[in-house]
Amino acid sequence: MAARAVARQPVEKDLTVKLTSSNRRTIVAAMSCATALLTLSACSGSNDGGSTPAAAGGKFTIAGKVVQQDAALHKLLPDAVKKSGVVRVATDIPYPPFEMYTAAGSTKMTGLDYDLGQALGAKLGVRFTFSAQKFDGIVPALQAGKFDVAMSAMTDNKERQQVVDFVDYTQSGSGILVADGNPEKITTLDDLCGRKVAVQAATNQLKLLTAHQAACAASGRGKADIKTFPKDSDAQLALRSGKVVADVLTKPAAGWTARTADGGKAFDLVEDPKAPGGYNASPNGIAVSKRLPELTDAIQKALQALIDDGTLTKICDKYGVGSIAVHKATRNTAVN
Repeated sequence: MAARAVARQPVEKDLTVKLTSSNRRTIVAAMSCATALLTLSACSGSNDGGSTPAAAGGKFTIAGKVVQQDAALHKLLPDAVKKSGVVRVATDIPYPPFEMYTAAGSTKMTGLDYDLGQALGAKLGVRFTFSAQKFDGIVPALQAGKFDVAMSAMTDNKERQQVVDFVDYTQSGSGILVADGNPEKITTLDDLCGRKVAVQAATNQLKLLTAHQAACAASGRGKADIKTFPKDSDAQLALRSGKVVADVLTKPAAGWTARTADGGKAFDLVEDPKAPGGYNASPNGIAVSKRLPELTDAIQKALQALIDDGTLTKICDKYGVGSIAVHKATRNTAVN
């Protein structure tokens, strides 16, 4: 994502957390090209091993990884969840690669968050059932008890922490998309200095590039020639035609676009080892109702198990962004 590091980062001013949608809409616009690529084969990751929903007490298979119930973790769940066998999940869809439909006109869900929810459910021995909910209504719905958790590429921030708890599963920010094969050998943000680079207007990525201009000037390479576009799909067209050497957008969007556009033959994602989650990365978390502290604890421990056995990385990699997976399941790690 972009105007919010990858996850949704609206500004809230009261404890009812009525989330604004302006930043989110900017990012959704930035991902319009990726959204247009939502075919069954691309979104379901069928060439990646696919996934099948986990039934309560059953198992979940993704990209060759089999996730099975851990009886000890199941015991940590709140009694109400153990009795119902269901964790009710709110999500705002579509928002690729985190939440998508498998095909135009379908109501069947897929995406990074959906797959992770199925893996967590299998590990805990319950079903994570996803329901579509407008983003600005998700946290109020959690507060009202309509849902137990939210999995919707949501940024963990201090203001939201006042009304929900987060279990953080990815760390993501801005990424660099280049032409297939990376002909210009772009490896870091510094390599954009003195060169033409595309970016969507009014996004955090534009702020990132603008802020980096001083470093470019100091390096002697000259400032980047920043070309702004109303939509990221327009920026991608500029990259395709060779008018720019790179397009800067959110890393998950960049990874998904590189994975899906023209069957993965149009673009590449730059992986800077000094910024594995992307530039200016922030934590994205599973939001859990403060009424359910046992559920927060169970999810955190189940997520750690999925980290330890490599499942989380496999899920992220299925959508082209394996590097945004965290190495430790933390809680409420936002710094702002």
